[in-house]
Amino acid sequence: MKEPTGRAVTEMDNEARVVIFGLGPLGVAIAKAILDKKGMKIVGAVDIAKDISGKDLGEVLNLGKSLGVTVTSDGEALLGRVKADIAVVATKSSVKDIHPQLALCARNEVDVISTCEELSYPYYRYPELSKEIDALAKKHGVTILGTGINPGYLMDALPITLTGACLRVDKVTVTRMMDSSKRRIPFQKKIGTGLTPEEFSKKIREKIITGHVGLTESIAMIASALGWKLDEIREFPPEPFIAEKQIVTPYATVKPGYVTGLKSVAHGVKDTKPVIVLEFFAHAGVEEEYDAISIEGVPNLNQKIIGGVHGDVGTVAVILNMIPKVLNAQPGLATMKDLPLPSVLNEDLRVYLHPTNRF
Repeated sequence: MKEPTGRAVTEMDNEARVVIFGLGPLGVAIAKAILDKKGMKIVGAVDIAKDISGKDLGEVLNLGKSLGVTVTSDGEALLGRVKADIAVVATKSSVKDIHPQLALCARNEVDVISTCEELSYPYYRYPELSKEIDALAKKHGVTILGTGINPGYLMDALPITLTGACLRVDKVTVTRMMDSSKRRIPFQKKIGTGLTPEEFSKKIREKIITGHVGLTESIAMIASALGWKLDEIREFPPEPFIAEKQIVTPYATVKPGYVTGLKSVAHGVKDTKPVIVLEFFAHAGVEEEYDAISIEGVPNLNQKIIGGVHGDVGTVAVILNMIPKVLNAQPGLATMKDLPLPSVLNEDLRVYLHPTNRF
Protein backbone atom coordinates (compact mmCIF):
# COMPACT_ATOMS: atom_id res chain seq x y z
CA MET A 1 0.00 0.00 0.00
CA LYS A 2 1.22 3.51 -0.77
CA GLU A 3 2.38 5.93 1.83
CA PRO A 4 0.36 9.20 1.87
CA THR A 5 3.10 10.77 -0.27
CA GLY A 6 2.62 8.02 -2.80
CA ARG A 7 5.05 5.18 -3.58
CA ALA A 8 4.04 1.59 -4.16
CA VAL A 9 7.59 0.25 -4.50
CA THR A 10 9.42 1.18 -1.32
CA GLU A 11 12.83 -0.41 -1.76
CA MET A 12 15.22 0.60 -4.56
CA ASP A 13 16.34 -3.01 -5.05
CA ASN A 14 12.77 -4.23 -5.72
CA GLU A 15 11.25 -4.55 -9.16
CA ALA A 16 7.83 -3.07 -9.82
CA ARG A 17 5.52 -6.06 -9.97
CA VAL A 18 3.05 -5.78 -12.85
CA VAL A 19 -0.17 -7.64 -13.67
CA ILE A 20 -1.58 -7.46 -17.19
CA PHE A 21 -5.36 -7.51 -17.70
CA GLY A 22 -6.16 -8.21 -21.37
CA LEU A 23 -3.89 -9.92 -23.90
CA GLY A 24 -5.30 -8.67 -27.17
CA PRO A 25 -2.88 -7.11 -29.67
CA LEU A 26 -2.34 -4.04 -27.49
CA GLY A 27 -1.97 -5.96 -24.24
CA VAL A 28 0.55 -8.29 -25.88
CA ALA A 29 2.57 -5.32 -27.17
CA ILE A 30 2.57 -3.71 -23.71
CA ALA A 31 3.63 -6.97 -22.05
CA LYS A 32 6.56 -7.41 -24.47
CA ALA A 33 7.67 -3.82 -23.90
CA ILE A 34 7.58 -4.29 -20.13
CA LEU A 35 9.80 -7.36 -20.44
CA ASP A 36 12.38 -5.22 -22.27
CA LYS A 37 12.58 -2.67 -19.46
CA LYS A 38 14.68 -2.88 -16.33
CA GLY A 39 13.03 -2.60 -12.94
CA MET A 40 9.69 -4.15 -13.95
CA LYS A 41 8.53 -7.74 -13.64
CA ILE A 42 5.28 -9.30 -14.86
CA VAL A 43 3.90 -11.42 -12.04
CA GLY A 44 0.46 -12.19 -13.48
CA ALA A 45 -1.70 -12.07 -16.59
CA VAL A 46 -5.49 -12.17 -16.94
CA ASP A 47 -7.55 -12.86 -20.06
CA ILE A 48 -10.94 -14.49 -20.51
CA ALA A 49 -10.14 -16.00 -23.93
CA LYS A 50 -10.38 -19.77 -23.61
CA ASP A 51 -7.65 -20.42 -26.17
CA ILE A 52 -4.96 -18.75 -24.04
CA SER A 53 -6.20 -19.17 -20.46
CA GLY A 54 -3.99 -21.74 -18.75
CA LYS A 55 -1.03 -21.16 -21.07
CA ASP A 56 2.32 -19.74 -20.05
CA LEU A 57 2.61 -16.05 -20.88
CA GLY A 58 5.82 -16.70 -22.81
CA GLU A 59 3.88 -18.96 -25.18
CA VAL A 60 1.10 -16.40 -25.61
CA LEU A 61 3.70 -13.72 -26.44
CA ASN A 62 5.46 -16.13 -28.86
CA LEU A 63 8.77 -15.67 -27.06
CA GLY A 64 9.92 -19.24 -27.55
CA LYS A 65 10.48 -19.63 -23.80
CA SER A 66 8.54 -19.98 -20.59
CA LEU A 67 8.14 -17.02 -18.23
CA GLY A 68 6.66 -18.98 -15.34
CA VAL A 69 3.50 -16.85 -15.48
CA THR A 70 0.29 -18.72 -16.26
CA VAL A 71 -2.50 -16.76 -17.92
CA THR A 72 -5.70 -17.00 -15.90
CA SER A 73 -9.30 -15.89 -16.35
CA ASP A 74 -9.72 -15.35 -12.60
CA GLY A 75 -8.29 -11.95 -11.73
CA GLU A 76 -9.59 -12.04 -8.16
CA ALA A 77 -7.83 -15.31 -7.39
CA LEU A 78 -4.65 -14.04 -9.02
CA LEU A 79 -4.50 -10.82 -6.98
CA GLY A 80 -5.19 -12.82 -3.86
CA ARG A 81 -2.24 -15.06 -4.68
CA VAL A 82 0.47 -12.70 -5.97
CA LYS A 83 1.81 -9.41 -4.68
CA ALA A 84 1.43 -6.73 -7.37
CA ASP A 85 2.27 -3.03 -7.41
CA ILE A 86 0.46 -1.98 -10.57
CA ALA A 87 -2.01 -3.45 -13.06
CA VAL A 88 -2.13 -2.57 -16.74
CA VAL A 89 -5.77 -2.87 -17.83
CA ALA A 90 -6.04 -3.18 -21.62
CA THR A 91 -9.51 -4.62 -22.06
CA LYS A 92 -12.45 -2.30 -22.84
CA SER A 93 -13.09 1.30 -23.91
CA SER A 94 -15.96 1.96 -21.48
CA VAL A 95 -15.50 2.95 -17.84
CA LYS A 96 -18.61 0.97 -16.91
CA ASP A 97 -17.15 -2.14 -18.51
CA ILE A 98 -13.82 -1.95 -16.67
CA HIS A 99 -15.21 -0.70 -13.36
CA PRO A 100 -15.20 -4.21 -11.82
CA GLN A 101 -11.51 -4.58 -12.72
CA LEU A 102 -10.69 -1.16 -11.27
CA ALA A 103 -12.52 -2.01 -8.06
CA LEU A 104 -10.79 -5.40 -7.83
CA CYS A 105 -7.35 -3.82 -8.19
CA ALA A 106 -8.15 -1.05 -5.71
CA ARG A 107 -9.39 -3.50 -3.07
CA ASN A 108 -6.12 -5.40 -3.45
CA GLU A 109 -4.08 -2.16 -3.09
CA VAL A 110 -2.81 -2.31 -6.68
CA ASP A 111 -2.31 0.86 -8.76
CA VAL A 112 -3.94 0.90 -12.20
CA ILE A 113 -2.92 2.32 -15.55
CA SER A 114 -5.41 1.60 -18.31
CA THR A 115 -5.86 2.02 -22.06
CA CYS A 116 -9.62 2.58 -21.51
CA GLU A 117 -10.41 5.68 -23.56
CA GLU A 118 -13.29 6.87 -21.37
CA LEU A 119 -11.13 6.60 -18.25
CA SER A 120 -8.77 9.27 -19.62
CA TYR A 121 -11.21 11.91 -18.34
CA PRO A 122 -14.36 10.22 -16.98
CA TYR A 123 -15.71 13.17 -14.98
CA TYR A 124 -17.76 14.64 -17.84
CA ARG A 125 -19.53 11.46 -18.94
CA TYR A 126 -19.70 9.71 -15.56
CA PRO A 127 -19.50 12.29 -12.75
CA GLU A 128 -20.95 10.08 -10.01
CA LEU A 129 -19.05 6.95 -11.03
CA SER A 130 -15.86 9.02 -11.18
CA LYS A 131 -16.40 10.16 -7.60
CA GLU A 132 -16.97 6.56 -6.58
CA ILE A 133 -13.76 5.38 -8.29
CA ASP A 134 -11.79 8.26 -6.77
CA ALA A 135 -13.11 7.52 -3.27
CA LEU A 136 -12.34 3.81 -3.62
CA ALA A 137 -8.80 4.54 -4.83
CA LYS A 138 -8.15 6.92 -1.93
CA LYS A 139 -9.62 4.49 0.59
CA HIS A 140 -7.17 1.78 -0.48
CA GLY A 141 -4.21 4.08 -1.17
CA VAL A 142 -3.91 3.51 -4.92
CA THR A 143 -3.72 5.66 -8.04
CA ILE A 144 -5.86 5.01 -11.13
CA LEU A 145 -5.05 6.54 -14.53
CA GLY A 146 -6.49 6.10 -18.01
CA THR A 147 -4.18 7.10 -20.84
CA GLY A 148 -2.67 6.27 -24.22
CA ILE A 149 -1.57 8.13 -27.29
CA ASN A 150 -5.08 9.37 -28.01
CA PRO A 151 -6.86 10.12 -25.76
CA GLY A 152 -4.19 10.74 -23.16
CA TYR A 153 -1.51 12.57 -25.09
CA LEU A 154 -1.75 13.88 -28.67
CA MET A 155 -5.18 15.49 -28.56
CA ASP A 156 -5.24 16.62 -24.93
CA ALA A 157 -2.05 16.49 -22.80
CA LEU A 158 0.18 17.82 -25.58
CA PRO A 159 -2.02 20.81 -26.55
CA ILE A 160 -2.52 21.57 -22.85
CA THR A 161 1.26 21.68 -22.43
CA LEU A 162 1.67 23.96 -25.45
CA THR A 163 -0.71 26.52 -23.95
CA GLY A 164 1.88 27.04 -21.23
CA ALA A 165 3.67 29.42 -23.62
CA CYS A 166 0.55 31.56 -24.10
CA LEU A 167 -0.70 34.61 -22.24
CA ARG A 168 -4.21 34.00 -23.56
CA VAL A 169 -5.91 31.17 -25.42
CA ASP A 170 -9.04 31.72 -27.51
CA LYS A 171 -9.27 28.47 -29.48
CA VAL A 172 -7.57 25.08 -29.69
CA THR A 173 -7.73 22.93 -32.82
CA VAL A 174 -6.15 19.48 -33.07
CA THR A 175 -6.08 17.42 -36.27
CA ARG A 176 -4.90 13.83 -36.44
CA MET A 177 -4.39 12.44 -39.95
CA MET A 178 -3.68 8.71 -39.78
CA ASP A 179 -2.97 6.03 -42.39
CA SER A 180 -5.10 3.24 -40.92
CA SER A 181 -3.56 0.56 -43.17
CA LYS A 182 -0.58 0.51 -40.78
CA ARG A 183 -2.73 -0.23 -37.75
CA ARG A 184 -3.74 -3.51 -36.17
CA ILE A 185 -6.68 -5.44 -37.60
CA PRO A 186 -9.13 -4.72 -34.71
CA PHE A 187 -8.62 -0.99 -35.32
CA GLN A 188 -9.29 -1.35 -39.05
CA LYS A 189 -12.48 -3.25 -38.30
CA LYS A 190 -13.49 -0.56 -35.81
CA ILE A 191 -13.36 2.14 -38.49
CA GLY A 192 -15.23 0.13 -41.11
CA THR A 193 -12.43 -0.71 -43.56
CA GLY A 194 -13.73 -2.73 -46.52
CA LEU A 195 -17.45 -2.18 -45.89
CA THR A 196 -19.92 -0.87 -48.43
CA PRO A 197 -21.31 2.61 -47.66
CA GLU A 198 -24.64 0.96 -46.84
CA GLU A 199 -23.00 -1.50 -44.42
CA PHE A 200 -21.08 1.37 -42.81
CA SER A 201 -24.29 3.40 -42.29
CA LYS A 202 -26.06 0.37 -40.83
CA LYS A 203 -23.26 -0.31 -38.35
CA ILE A 204 -23.21 3.37 -37.36
CA ARG A 205 -26.96 3.22 -36.65
CA GLU A 206 -26.50 0.02 -34.64
CA LYS A 207 -23.52 1.59 -32.82
CA ILE A 208 -21.26 -1.25 -33.92
CA ILE A 209 -19.03 1.44 -35.42
CA THR A 210 -18.76 4.38 -33.03
CA GLY A 211 -15.95 6.37 -34.57
CA HIS A 212 -12.98 7.42 -32.48
CA VAL A 213 -13.65 6.90 -28.79
CA GLY A 214 -12.25 9.63 -26.56
CA LEU A 215 -12.85 12.94 -28.35
CA THR A 216 -15.35 14.00 -25.71
CA GLU A 217 -12.90 13.08 -22.94
CA SER A 218 -10.05 15.00 -24.61
CA ILE A 219 -12.20 18.13 -24.98
CA ALA A 220 -13.34 17.92 -21.37
CA MET A 221 -9.73 17.56 -20.18
CA ILE A 222 -8.55 20.55 -22.21
CA ALA A 223 -11.45 22.69 -21.00
CA SER A 224 -10.75 21.73 -17.38
CA ALA A 225 -7.05 22.58 -17.73
CA LEU A 226 -7.88 25.97 -19.25
CA GLY A 227 -10.58 26.75 -16.69
CA TRP A 228 -13.27 26.94 -19.37
CA LYS A 229 -16.91 26.16 -18.60
CA LEU A 230 -18.28 24.85 -21.88
CA ASP A 231 -21.87 25.21 -23.04
CA GLU A 232 -21.70 21.71 -24.47
CA ILE A 233 -19.47 19.10 -26.07
CA ARG A 234 -20.84 18.23 -29.49
CA GLU A 235 -19.61 15.01 -31.10
CA PHE A 236 -20.74 14.56 -34.70
CA PRO A 237 -21.65 11.21 -36.31
CA PRO A 238 -18.67 9.56 -38.02
CA GLU A 239 -18.47 9.98 -41.79
CA PRO A 240 -16.95 7.38 -44.13
CA PHE A 241 -14.10 7.85 -46.59
CA ILE A 242 -14.80 6.09 -49.88
CA ALA A 243 -12.02 4.55 -51.97
CA GLU A 244 -11.53 6.05 -55.42
CA LYS A 245 -9.13 3.27 -56.39
CA GLN A 246 -8.27 -0.19 -55.08
CA ILE A 247 -6.32 -0.13 -51.81
CA VAL A 248 -4.61 -3.17 -50.28
CA THR A 249 -4.17 -3.32 -46.49
CA PRO A 250 -2.99 -6.15 -44.21
CA TYR A 251 -6.66 -6.62 -43.31
CA ALA A 252 -8.46 -6.35 -46.63
CA THR A 253 -8.40 -5.31 -50.23
CA VAL A 254 -10.66 -2.27 -50.49
CA LYS A 255 -12.37 -1.94 -53.86
CA PRO A 256 -13.33 1.41 -55.41
CA GLY A 257 -16.60 2.63 -53.89
CA TYR A 258 -16.00 0.83 -50.59
CA VAL A 259 -15.14 2.36 -47.20
CA THR A 260 -11.47 2.96 -46.39
CA GLY A 261 -11.99 4.47 -42.94
CA LEU A 262 -13.72 7.37 -41.27
CA LYS A 263 -13.70 10.94 -40.02
CA SER A 264 -14.68 11.84 -36.45
CA VAL A 265 -15.12 15.45 -35.33
CA ALA A 266 -16.07 16.96 -31.98
CA HIS A 267 -16.48 20.55 -30.78
CA GLY A 268 -16.25 22.09 -27.35
CA VAL A 269 -18.69 25.01 -27.49
CA LYS A 270 -18.37 28.14 -25.36
CA ASP A 271 -20.51 31.25 -25.79
CA THR A 272 -22.10 29.51 -28.83
CA LYS A 273 -18.70 29.23 -30.58
CA PRO A 274 -16.51 26.13 -31.07
CA VAL A 275 -13.43 26.91 -28.99
CA ILE A 276 -12.01 23.38 -28.95
CA VAL A 277 -12.09 21.53 -32.27
CA LEU A 278 -10.83 17.96 -32.55
CA GLU A 279 -10.62 16.30 -35.97
CA PHE A 280 -9.70 12.64 -36.30
CA PHE A 281 -9.13 11.22 -39.78
CA ALA A 282 -8.24 7.53 -40.12
CA HIS A 283 -8.38 5.80 -43.48
CA ALA A 284 -6.26 3.68 -45.77
CA GLY A 285 -5.92 6.33 -48.46
CA VAL A 286 -4.15 9.05 -46.45
CA GLU A 287 -1.45 10.68 -48.56
CA GLU A 288 0.28 12.58 -45.73
CA GLU A 289 0.22 11.51 -42.11
CA TYR A 290 0.58 14.18 -39.45
CA ASP A 291 -0.59 15.40 -36.06
CA ALA A 292 -1.23 19.14 -35.91
CA ILE A 293 -2.09 21.51 -33.08
CA SER A 294 -3.20 25.09 -33.67
CA ILE A 295 -3.66 27.49 -30.76
CA GLU A 296 -5.26 30.88 -31.36
CA GLY A 297 -4.32 33.36 -28.68
CA VAL A 298 -1.40 35.46 -27.53
CA PRO A 299 0.77 34.34 -29.15
CA ASN A 300 -0.64 32.06 -31.83
CA LEU A 301 1.07 28.66 -31.86
CA ASN A 302 1.14 26.02 -34.58
CA GLN A 303 2.76 22.61 -34.23
CA LYS A 304 2.87 19.84 -36.83
CA ILE A 305 4.37 16.41 -36.24
CA ILE A 306 5.34 15.32 -39.76
CA GLY A 307 4.54 11.67 -40.33
CA GLY A 308 2.37 11.58 -37.23
CA VAL A 309 2.82 9.29 -34.24
CA HIS A 310 2.08 5.59 -34.71
CA GLY A 311 -0.97 4.93 -32.59
CA ASP A 312 -0.11 1.47 -31.26
CA VAL A 313 3.57 2.20 -30.62
CA GLY A 314 2.67 5.56 -29.07
CA THR A 315 0.07 4.02 -26.77
CA VAL A 316 2.50 1.36 -25.54
CA ALA A 317 5.10 4.08 -24.93
CA VAL A 318 2.75 6.35 -22.99
CA ILE A 319 1.56 3.45 -20.83
CA LEU A 320 5.12 2.41 -19.95
CA ASN A 321 6.39 5.95 -19.48
CA MET A 322 3.58 6.82 -17.08
CA ILE A 323 4.06 3.78 -14.84
CA PRO A 324 6.61 5.50 -12.56
CA LYS A 325 4.42 8.62 -12.44
CA VAL A 326 1.48 6.51 -11.27
CA LEU A 327 3.56 4.58 -8.73
CA ASN A 328 4.80 7.86 -7.25
CA ALA A 329 1.48 9.72 -7.37
CA GLN A 330 -0.97 10.59 -4.62
CA PRO A 331 -3.84 8.09 -4.24
CA GLY A 332 -7.02 8.76 -6.21
CA LEU A 333 -8.41 8.90 -9.74
CA ALA A 334 -5.94 10.88 -11.85
CA THR A 335 -5.82 12.25 -15.39
CA MET A 336 -2.84 13.23 -17.51
CA LYS A 337 -3.29 16.90 -16.60
CA ASP A 338 -2.93 16.01 -12.91
CA LEU A 339 0.40 14.17 -13.12
CA PRO A 340 3.94 15.34 -13.98
CA LEU A 341 4.86 15.77 -17.64
CA PRO A 342 5.26 12.50 -19.54
CA SER A 343 8.86 11.57 -20.24
CA VAL A 344 10.57 8.58 -21.78
CA LEU A 345 11.54 5.74 -19.45
CA ASN A 346 15.16 5.40 -20.57
CA GLU A 347 16.75 4.05 -17.42
CA ASP A 348 15.95 1.35 -14.91
CA LEU A 349 12.45 2.03 -13.55
CA ARG A 350 13.83 1.99 -10.00
CA VAL A 351 15.76 5.22 -10.69
CA TYR A 352 12.40 7.00 -10.95
CA LEU A 353 11.16 5.58 -7.66
CA HIS A 354 13.82 7.24 -5.54
CA PRO A 355 12.30 9.25 -2.66
CA THR A 356 13.46 12.52 -4.23
CA ASN A 357 11.17 11.81 -7.20
CA ARG A 358 7.97 11.72 -5.18
CA PHE A 359 5.20 13.93 -6.54
